[in-house]
Amino acid sequence: MKLKSPSAPLLQSGELKRNSRLCKRGAEGGLALAVFLTLSLIPEAQADESVWHSSWDGTLYGYIDNMKVRGDSLPNPGNLIARLAQNSSTAETRFNLKAESSNLSLTMRPVLLTRESQNIFGRGRTNEGYLSQWQLGLHASEDSSLAAGREILNWGPGQFRSPSSPFYFDNGRSNPMLEISGMDDVKFSWTPDLQRTVTLARITGSGHIPQDIWSNSWLLKADRRSDDWSGGLILEQTPGQGAFLGTHGQLTASDAVLIYAEASSSTRANALLSVPGPPLPFGITPRSARRTEVLAGAAYTFQNGQSLNAELMYYGHGFTREEEGAYFSRAALNPAFAGQALAYAPPLLGRDYLHLVWQSNLMDTGGYWRIMLTHGYTDSGNELSGYGEIALSGHVTAFVLGVVPAGNARQEFSAIYTRALTAGLKVALP
Repeated sequence: MKLKSPSAPLLQSGELKRNSRLCKRGAEGGLALAVFLTLSLIPEAQADESVWHSSWDGTLYGYIDNMKVRGDSLPNPGNLIARLAQNSSTAETRFNLKAESSNLSLTMRPVLLTRESQNIFGRGRTNEGYLSQWQLGLHASEDSSLAAGREILNWGPGQFRSPSSPFYFDNGRSNPMLEISGMDDVKFSWTPDLQRTVTLARITGSGHIPQDIWSNSWLLKADRRSDDWSGGLILEQTPGQGAFLGTHGQLTASDAVLIYAEASSSTRANALLSVPGPPLPFGITPRSARRTEVLAGAAYTFQNGQSLNAELMYYGHGFTREEEGAYFSRAALNPAFAGQALAYAPPLLGRDYLHLVWQSNLMDTGGYWRIMLTHGYTDSGNELSGYGEIALSGHVTAFVLGVVPAGNARQEFSAIYTRALTAGLKVALP
């Protein structure tokens, strides 16, 4: 369930009273940056394998967000529960740093952000610096490697959602502006040839995001690829939850047609139960029943380079039509129920979805656009969104992202807000 605009942050109670906030993990960014600078300044040794090479680039973003919050929202009445930012202005810089030798590599993605936010409750400012990603890798042999750091463990070809990923169900592909933060892990990879890869990873945390639901998890992933198809199998175990079993694959049927699918079987932590019946509080279970998620899609590329994706998705952890109706009816009873509805709602409220993506030629250098339409069969809700960018010069690009839900307060896409807009500039560095 979407609870916020494409870029505007969720303003928790009390955040508007803070004049400035520095991310508690900011120190790790300074330490990693010091390591990078140290490695990049190491003088060249006589042996070639000891020579370090470094490089960097980055992007400076400046953008504004505007959201029209629904006043009659049932899980967020009068914006009293979520306190979403209705207007905000953001300056953000995302760096890519790299230092490597013949068998060692260090990559980092520091993010520096300052944001002014406003809603009917007041104004607030956020200053944040963190490492979105970083990794120290060792090429132990020709077919094996070790790595430790913060990594985006995202895969699968799905555009709407990614059922095959236990960590990134929302893979961010519907929002090109989104900065996904990595998971902290230690990883071993074995690649005996160009067709096969096996990865074993120990997940130690959820990155800079203040949650630890993934701590002490294990991930085993096997991939196979050929000239016209690829696929993967995923096994993940989180303490206190059932094993996550996932798979993804894609087939190039012709020069113009790509067919793909993702699926998984899993349980959910802190799952919200919405059983039709008496107006009692929601039930919340620490471990839900095992459910299945499946996404099947196809992409067609036209002769002009534009492409059209069509995807169907079944989400077993979502609600049936009756359960979704009970969800909104119970949330309307009092603020305590609304808070439960907002905090513990599943990532998607419904069960069945259609998602369409029409986008321009990815090779066009002057600009890019994509239009997305999502239909929820459970409650007949719709959401239309679009993203576009155009190069103003060799380094400066203007962009805009808009989301318009179509529906009422008892439909998933339109339950929180009625429109959201993000517009700004990005400047390539150096």
